[in-house]
Amino acid sequence: MIKTILIATDYSLESLNILKKVLKEKNATEDNTQYKILLVSGYDMGDSIRDLLFNTKGTVFSKIRTKEFCDACSIIENKYSHLVNKIVCDVFTGSFQKAFNNYLKAENVEEAYYSPSLKDKNSKGKFDIAPFIKKAKDVKVHEIMVTIPEFMPERGRLAEVFAEV
Repeated sequence: MIKTILIATDYSLESLNILKKVLKEKNATEDNTQYKILLVSGYDMGDSIRDLLFNTKGTVFSKIRTKEFCDACSIIENKYSHLVNKIVCDVFTGSFQKAFNNYLKAENVEEAYYSPSLKDKNSKGKFDIAPFIKKAKDVKVHEIMVTIPEFMPERGRLAEVFAEV
């Protein structure tokens, strides 16, 4: 059976700690469920005609997602290959709760996770979708507390993915 999980992210390596923590918990339950994981950030498309016509998801991701983030996702996906059906990166471009609820329904999301510690890291047109997740209907909502150590010699680098959460 495949379940869909939404995880709020800002496409930083630190935000993958939420994914690691969720997969670690799911691994402990030892059931035969696989998960389609949606890593979602809010993105303000702007209101210029040029932006609305010519921005695609590819151009948006080239602005907000790093190569290290993609590599780290692959590493996590390989480590938990028995749990992960696929990891999909997406952006939510709406600005109303009803639009977010429709997004969750269209993607068949059963569980949503967010961390309040990611709020200050949003930039480049990104916005925090945690307020939408908190008010979501027909979805199990979980707040994940992720503590990031003050000193980490590999902060911002791919080796950060191997640190225990």
